[in-house]
Amino acid sequence: MTTTEARRAASARECVETYGTAICPLDRIARESGVAALVDGEAVAVFRTYDDRVFAISNFDPFGRASVLSRGIVGSRGDDEVPFVASPLLKQRFDLRTGACLDDPAVVVATWDVRVVDGTVVVGARHETIES
Repeated sequence: MTTTEARRAASARECVETYGTAICPLDRIARESGVAALVDGEAVAVFRTYDDRVFAISNFDPFGRASVLSRGIVGSRGDDEVPFVASPLLKQRFDLRTGACLDDPAVVVATWDVRVVDGTVVVGARHETIES
């Protein structure tokens, strides 16, 4: 490893340690799919969209009462191309940006900050759900 590569690796490691929990390399998540991860004791579903954006929401489907959202169908809706995941159980769709259920606005799942640091997906702070 060259000095430059070692510096980049150390910088990436420091950024990951500062920002949150390293999940996996981005290329391990197929486009239009998700993976499940445990972050601070909570099941998180991390998704990669067709345009390489990444999102993290709770893996728990409040309708099916099971931790399955990472196995849902990823897509986009409308002219705004709202990215969503449809639960594999009862097919309710959740906005990947906000965690809001697109089929029942009274239901929202938690979201997390997520970014890609030197090719590694890193999940950061949890955002509380919006009470309705």
